[in-house]
Amino acid sequence: MDNLWAGAGHVFWAYVWPTHILQVLFVAVPLLVAIAYYTYFERKVLAYSQLRKGPNVVGPLGLLQPFADGLKLLLKETIVPSGANRIVFVAAPMITFSLALVAWAVIPFDVGVVIANINVGILYLFAISSLSVYGIIMAGWASNSRYAFLGALRSAAQMVSYEVSIGFVLVTVLLCVGSLNLTDIVLAQRHVWFVIPLLPMAVVFFVSGLAETNRAPFDLPEGESELVAGFHVEYSAMSFGLFFLGEYGNMILMSAMTSILFLGGWLSPIPLEPFTWIPGPLWLLAKILFVMFCFLWVRATFPRFRYDQLMRLGWKVFLPLSLFWLVLTAGVLTATGWVPAHAG
Repeated sequence: MDNLWAGAGHVFWAYVWPTHILQVLFVAVPLLVAIAYYTYFERKVLAYSQLRKGPNVVGPLGLLQPFADGLKLLLKETIVPSGANRIVFVAAPMITFSLALVAWAVIPFDVGVVIANINVGILYLFAISSLSVYGIIMAGWASNSRYAFLGALRSAAQMVSYEVSIGFVLVTVLLCVGSLNLTDIVLAQRHVWFVIPLLPMAVVFFVSGLAETNRAPFDLPEGESELVAGFHVEYSAMSFGLFFLGEYGNMILMSAMTSILFLGGWLSPIPLEPFTWIPGPLWLLAKILFVMFCFLWVRATFPRFRYDQLMRLGWKVFLPLSLFWLVLTAGVLTATGWVPAHAG
């Protein structure tokens, strides 16, 4: 028996473990590069919107600017406030950044091209997005600063408010699919993308994604005029950089979720011969880039909301609208007999 267990362990470490490591690296390394260059892309889009040039000095066309920013953060000193809880203070940015990465384990890039093709992938994503608020609360509390704590509370209230609407949006999509598997959700859109019959839900999901990631016009936890960076005001060097990377990683994740839930994932928008030759992951990448651009477009266009306006939008507009559309979708599917077989 001991020899059997030893043989099984040898097979695991020799074949299964390296395969999983390669899969994780295949997703994580391009994602980290994408996060770095998303900051460059944001500066260029905002500069174009404001008739400026943006980064154009560090490297050709400023392409080395993200690496220069990363090197600057690495070389700076990490300062921990004397009254802070050291363990929680250091752990908070690590948790925020780690959660932005582990969510990609269930994102399908094509049929079978996914690290973990679990049957409850959508619940996994919802759980990970819900946990991200803990990193922010830990950062605000551990800093032992009233301003940081106030920013953390505002961020927590904001994220919890819009997660309720996101939950109803996800349930509406699941009603149309009958499965919690993300691959099944994409394949269910072979005839029509869900953005067409569920357009109000797509809008609610996108705007809630802005609030979920603390992005303009909902960047109230980082309000410069009253909080000065909010919950991470006491952070410096790479500990601040991890919050920065986590925020942009969550933006890319929300773009991927929007593409999978409403834009057909890796499916071609035109099912004709020239377009079907393009690999599915490229279509998914194009859709993610489009939603990422919309994130930046909104920031360059809309002013920041007041906090009472933000809460009113979440609780008095999005929550009743998403609940109504959920009931309407269920009624239409039942009346027409279009309830998916899995859900029946």
